[in-house]
Amino acid sequence: MKNILMVLTSHSAMENTDGKTGVWLGEFTDPYYEFIDAGYTVTLTSPKGGRPPVDPMSELTENITGSNRRFQDDESAKTAFSQTTVLDQIRHTDYDAVFYPGGHGPIWDLAVDNNSGLLILDFLDAGKPVGAVCHGPAALISAERHRPGLLNGKTISAFSNTEESMVGRSGNVPYLLQSRLEELGAAVKTALIPFLSHVEHDGLLITGQNPLSAGPTAKALIELLGNRAADETGKGKDEKPDERDDPKD
Repeated sequence: MKNILMVLTSHSAMENTDGKTGVWLGEFTDPYYEFIDAGYTVTLTSPKGGRPPVDPMSELTENITGSNRRFQDDESAKTAFSQTTVLDQIRHTDYDAVFYPGGHGPIWDLAVDNNSGLLILDFLDAGKPVGAVCHGPAALISAERHRPGLLNGKTISAFSNTEESMVGRSGNVPYLLQSRLEELGAAVKTALIPFLSHVEHDGLLITGQNPLSAGPTAKALIELLGNRAADETGKGKDEKPDERDDPKD
């Protein structure tokens, strides 16, 4: 089985502004094609199902990535994006790992979504990795609510307070994600310079800071899955046959 689940936000409204949010397109497309090119099948899901909203800012020329352009020419991927499965129909047993892209949307819906929170716990309890980037780590807040102490002492990354201020949206969100995660006991590590790529790996959690971190976070998750598969294969090779089955006997 080589299947990755990607959980996308269904939320589009910001606070105190007419501006919209949703999925940051590059934070979906960069990891999506990392997974596809590594041979994984990707399933897309969202709380409401159907086509998730896309943050209009992520479609501006200065924010377009190579994977965005690839997506625009990929009819299969665009169809999958427009027909995401409703989240409450998803079971962790069908997937090797789960990945949460950002965009501001998750700090509203995925941070409080019961299905998402329980799903994250199912993956962790099954020994399966959970990846998230930028505002995607907001989904961990729901998991923490179901299992208090989950984030205490965990080292993660997420969109920083400084970056939130620099993009001019700190007054349009209900809370600052870095601060909220730190309140829950997480050690939030970020790049020394805002908007540079930064990825943290703590056990089964792999988290990235910002849009530039989306691809590297996906690569780190793929590497973890590969190392785990190699370890399992190695264990199998190291096992000695039962002496009772020795053909010399």
